[in-house]
Amino acid sequence: MNNNIKQIFQLGFPWQTQNPFLFCAYHLDHYPKGNGELGPADSLEGRNLGNDFQIKDGYRMYHGSTVPGFPAHPHRGFETITIANKGFCDHSDSLGAAGRFGEGDVQWMTAGSGVQHSEMFPLIHTDKENTLELFQIWLNLPSKSKFVDPHFKMLWNEDIPVLKLEKSTVKIIAGNFNDTQALEPAPDSWAADEDNNVVIWNIKIELKGSITLPKANKDSTRTIYFYEGDTINVLGESIPQNHGIEVEADSEIIVKAIGSEASILVLQGKPIDEPVVKYGPFVMNTDQELQNAMNEFRTTQFGGWPWRHPDHVHEVGRGRFAKYPDGTLIEK
Repeated sequence: MNNNIKQIFQLGFPWQTQNPFLFCAYHLDHYPKGNGELGPADSLEGRNLGNDFQIKDGYRMYHGSTVPGFPAHPHRGFETITIANKGFCDHSDSLGAAGRFGEGDVQWMTAGSGVQHSEMFPLIHTDKENTLELFQIWLNLPSKSKFVDPHFKMLWNEDIPVLKLEKSTVKIIAGNFNDTQALEPAPDSWAADEDNNVVIWNIKIELKGSITLPKANKDSTRTIYFYEGDTINVLGESIPQNHGIEVEADSEIIVKAIGSEASILVLQGKPIDEPVVKYGPFVMNTDQELQNAMNEFRTTQFGGWPWRHPDHVHEVGRGRFAKYPDGTLIEK
């Protein structure tokens, strides 16, 4: 194996990540036509509703019982970056922020001192299937930022830089690629400091095409996730779909698409050199901080839940939008 390849591993659910990333979940669900109330026009009999993570008839309901998705749940001490390549996500949170995003949009949410949110997947189309392809990435926060105020930010698909190369396309969600810079991340993010080398690239490579991933600093981690296609070649190694490749970040890495076009996600960043203590949706630095987080959530609910239902969805027929905690409304 080439010395610049550190590890090749099978992708599970969720995908394994390297510091400063905590978690990456890839959701691909071929939902049926909608029933006009944003749920599936399909029988839900036989599903373990509330905990439906087994693919049945091409899709999962997750923790949803009528609309698929994740009803209200808390986070503290890290950030979620949600990339909705296909389909839609309805966001609602304890700050009063809300939104419907999808078809390439990205939501960047800093949980910081604590927030509740729900992420439901509305089946908008009643005349055709509703495919969902979505990544959720958890990026850690350093101790100095664990208790910052929560922050909600939208990166709209139309605004995200896309670099078109000879036989590949790079969507630059964080960091830069060949001097093309991403939109600004959330202000307290580990990614907000360029010295931390955080990048998130979603790359498509044409059949028999290739891309060269540029060098980064030696103290960064870099992982390539190959999630769609037949085979890729990385530094002479032939790698089938549904595999991750940890590579050295301080070398150029050539990735070639073999057999069909290929889609990869690249996560890179300087590790946060601090202890990580986590339990479910809480990520802190010490056991005591973790216990405090759980106690505080039980007591305060991180501000409570201002919506009527824990699985809140927005109006049928509503387009893409974001409502921010200060009341600012953006319609797309």
